[in-house]
Amino acid sequence: MSTPNLFRVAAVQTVSGTSLEANLARAGALIDEAARGGAELVLLPEYFCLMGLRETDKVALRERDGDGPVQRFLADAARRHGIWLVGGTLPLWCEDPARVYNTSLAYDPRGERVARYDKIHLFGFTRGSESYDEGRSILAGTQPVRFDAPCGPVAMSVCYDLRFPELYRSLARGDGVNLILMPAAFTYTTGQAHWEILLRARAIENQCYVLAAAQGGRHENGRRTWGHSMLVDPWGEVLAMLPEGEGVVSGTIDPARLAEIRQNLPALRHRVL
Repeated sequence: MSTPNLFRVAAVQTVSGTSLEANLARAGALIDEAARGGAELVLLPEYFCLMGLRETDKVALRERDGDGPVQRFLADAARRHGIWLVGGTLPLWCEDPARVYNTSLAYDPRGERVARYDKIHLFGFTRGSESYDEGRSILAGTQPVRFDAPCGPVAMSVCYDLRFPELYRSLARGDGVNLILMPAAFTYTTGQAHWEILLRARAIENQCYVLAAAQGGRHENGRRTWGHSMLVDPWGEVLAMLPEGEGVVSGTIDPARLAEIRQNLPALRHRVL
């Protein structure tokens, strides 16, 4: 009996700034690094193309679905390297002129788009002088999304979604998912408190790998993000991690490891609700 193939994945960590051109250049260099390292799927972080000085900056940069500088960049990079490439998030057009969809796009090795996910849960946080309200400039999506890759079913999600386990349960119905993608720009405050434990929890309860690509450092706009991009296995073990700064985290999706854990502890089959 043949053994299912191992599948190499990588998460890119950036400290994106206010220049689209500079951000795409840095993302391109890190995608190159990941591909040279053997990655077959590469995940970029949330806001990889822009961390503006104001929330409205992303609205000015929004693209129509199907074409634009960022979408062309992603398709070209996927095709050039022959990889699956998931573009963390980019701002896409919506009916509201003051807002955008915060959208994650997945491309196959031919550069063809295979999935679009609009972030469903919008971050809001206030503590002292620190305050965020994504709803001011982002329109929430409504549909959970997954796609099939050589490693099996892949669940898409973005940042604040991580706090809502019911999203992943809905995506894992039926045959489950083998990989959860988590592009993010967690704040330093919330990331330090909850990032790793939430990633490990999602991996454990869904018995799958979680690949998290984060923003990680001090940005031009003064915001500090937590970083700690990582790959977590279905037992909740952190296989690779980058604390802060630009770089690449890589590892392997092992079908035998997935099968072993699900056979030894058949929690997915024991679900009642």
